[in-house]
Amino acid sequence: MIKRNKLFGNQTRVTFCLPRDTPPGTVSVVGCFNGWEPGRHELVARRDGTRTVTLRLGPGEYRFRYLATGGVWLDDDSADQVDDRGSLLLL
Repeated sequence: MIKRNKLFGNQTRVTFCLPRDTPPGTVSVVGCFNGWEPGRHELVARRDGTRTVTLRLGPGEYRFRYLATGGVWLDDDSADQVDDRGSLLLL
């Protein structure tokens, strides 16, 4: 799930959210906003049973995917578009 909150100026706070145990193990969100670098934006467990990470992004198009332990790649069905290149976020 993706949550978006407009901030002052042209920035948007984007929260990437997954269930705490699905998929199991460590999960990072990787994409064009972080050079596709695994581990840079790791999802953190929350009390409500989810894992999240929040980023501030400017206007534009952002490709991303989730990378879980064991090299498992996942897309986000709540993205603006999902295709063979992953998830697309339009801000």
